Amino acid sequence: MKTLEEIHKIRKEKREELDLRVNTKADVREKHILVCHGTGCTSSKSPEILENFRKILKEKNIENVRVIKTGCFGLCAKGPIVIIRPEDTFYANVTPEDCKEIIESHIVEGKIVERLLCKDIDGTKVKSLDELNFYKKQKRIALKNCGVINPEDIDEYIAFDGYKALEKVLKEMSRR
Repeated sequence: MKTLEEIHKIRKEKREELDLRVNTKADVREKHILVCHGTGCTSSKSPEILENFRKILKEKNIENVRVIKTGCFGLCAKGPIVIIRPEDTFYANVTPEDCKEIIESHIVEGKIVERLLCKDIDGTKVKSLDELNFYKKQKRIALKNCGVINPEDIDEYIAFDGYKALEKVLKEMSRR
């Protein structure tokens, strides 16, 4: 990457590709399985969960699903966390052994695995992260992309407005 034009191109192309991460009404055949890779989830076997999902998808020859390592969702006590997009289904306390059931039920048959849905503080099951009382009144600013992008993929960072501040500095600001 050497120019702002290259950043713009990456942002446009990658954002279109990843629209289903933030657009639950995305018209796509592809699904993304987002697996938290924050410290809490990692210590509760999320790396194993990532590998199990990938292995099962390969064994079953399912090609329209991507398994994505994400940053922390901010709910370590509920981890490991898995979110399926574009449906935005929020599974909590997932174990490596649950991967097969999620693939067979949710991905192949289109049925939510009810027992893995997250429970809110009052015990009610929530289908999506935004339904949790913990998040309802929050507006994430600095951490808005946590749980959405792969923190190790610079193109995903750019797609979700990475380097926007640098662009503003270079184009709009002066030294004075």
